[in-house]
Order: sequence, then structure tokens, then C-alpha cells
Amino acid sequence: MKVRKAVIPAAGLGTRFLPATKALAKEMLPIVDKPTIQFIVEEAKASGIEDILIVEGKQKRSIEDHFDSAPELEQNLEAKGKASLLKMVHDTTDIGVNLFYVRQPYPNGLGDAVRLAKSFIAGEPFVVMLGDDLMQDKIPLTQQLITEYEQTHASILAVKKVPHADVSAYGVIDPESEVHKGLYNVRKFVEKPSVDEAPSDLAIIGRYLLTPEIFDILDHQKPGKGNEIQLTDAIDELNKTQRVFAHEFTGKRYDVGNKFGFVQTTIEYGLTHPEVQDEVRPYLLKLAAQLKAEDEKKAAKGK
Repeated sequence: MKVRKAVIPAAGLGTRFLPATKALAKEMLPIVDKPTIQFIVEEAKASGIEDILIVEGKQKRSIEDHFDSAPELEQNLEAKGKASLLKMVHDTTDIGVNLFYVRQPYPNGLGDAVRLAKSFIAGEPFVVMLGDDLMQDKIPLTQQLITEYEQTHASILAVKKVPHADVSAYGVIDPESEVHKGLYNVRKFVEKPSVDEAPSDLAIIGRYLLTPEIFDILDHQKPGKGNEIQLTDAIDELNKTQRVFAHEFTGKRYDVGNKFGFVQTTIEYGLTHPEVQDEVRPYLLKLAAQLKAEDEKKAAKGK
């Protein structure tokens, strides 16, 4: 069966980015001039996804508004002859996929957010795409998972090697064997293990391709870490009855779920943005030279 549906959980409170996220959805924070959730939707479209369900929380209407029409703005831009800006606005409305929305009443975890998509998925395989992870590769990561699914017809998670000291922030796989380069049979999936108990450095990143049987498990899933319904726990349970694979992503991953990752992503995206790249690069070089001089001065004083 063709993979044509995706779920984007976007119901988190965004507390890491307060006060900005007090009244604004975290997924609407821009990387230069594009909201993070637009990168996710564009990846889905480029991978052949046709229908997307965005799971929202309170104060997330800005997401719906972003992908909706804006008649007053469009009329203003047209009247002023700003054709390129008008096209940009139209492109966010006519984005090329069908968008649907559902609200998660309480922040009960990723597994609970995915569970709300059961009727939308209607028995089909589907992709879960997390907004905290932006991926860059020649072939979109979602498309890579779909290609693997067309061969295995089984659930597949994206994983990437992380520093061992960081494993407690992720779900981690216990790889059993390598089917072919970059595709693993998995013995066990562990949610946020301690550094001492982590079975590997292959961390689950924000792309999952799941078979619909996951919903039978999520319907009865008990709370796990953080007293929330953990998707990783449900996937580990699914792996006991049908094979779940892990696909190692070798492209560039940007973690925009924390402040430093967000700043880093903004800088690197700015270096490729046609409107600002010619200014960003010399600015960074000048700033780097200034910081180096300051460090050298401090070091000399320390002696």
C-alpha cells in the first residue's frame, strides 16, 4: 500500500522558548523567514505525501493561519505590485498537500498525539514527522523511509549516531543485525536510557514510518517516562509481533528544539539564503576575528 499520509505532532507547550512561545506556536518560530513547520510540510510534499494531519494544542491557531489565505495581505501586495512577495504568500496557501487539523486536549506525550490520528490514517501506513528536527540530504529523509518500506513492508524509524553523553535525551535502539548498509534489525527500543545503560549511540530522530497496527498498542499504552504515553514504548511493543527496522540517516540534522540548535540552524540557513547570504558570511568572518582577538587578549592577561 502506498504511503501517502503524514502526522505532524505540534501540540507541545514550547517551554524552552519562553517567553516567545507564550502566545506563539513553537513551530511558527522562523529560520530567517520561514517557520520551522513549513520546512516539515515541504519535506513531506517532496516525498510524495498527499495528506497531512497536524496535531495541535492550545494557542496553535497561528499554524492554521499560516497555511490559510490572507485576502487583505494579498490585496495589499497586489496593489503595490510586489509580485514576488505575493507569490510567496500564495505558495504557503497552495502548498500542494491537503492539510487537516486536530487538537490534543492535554499534553500527554508523543504517543498520545499520534493516537489521535487513528481515524485519519484509516488503516494505512503513515509517517510521523517531528517539527524539532529539520533534515538536509539529497533525498528527503521521509522519502528514504518510504523507499525502504516499499521493500520491507514494515515499520521503519530514522536513527542517527549521537555523542554517547547525549543518549539520555533520546530514544535509542539496540541493533540486532544489519540487513544491508544503514538498515538494522532491532532487538529493543529504549526511551531515554541512562548513559551507562544505553544499548548503542544510534538515537531515534524525528521521522517514523509506521504500520497502522501501532494504534492497537497506543489505545492501551500505559504512561512511561515523564508519566506520558511514549511512542518509543509502543514501537518496542509492536516489534514483538512484527518486525520494526531502523534506517540510519547520514545527512545533516538540525535540532531546532533547543536554543543553541535553533541559533545554529538560523546561521547556517542564512549562509545559503539568497537575500542575506552575501552579508552573513563576511559578518561572521569579521565577528570570528573579533572574538579570536578578544580571547587572545584575555589569555595574555591571564599569563
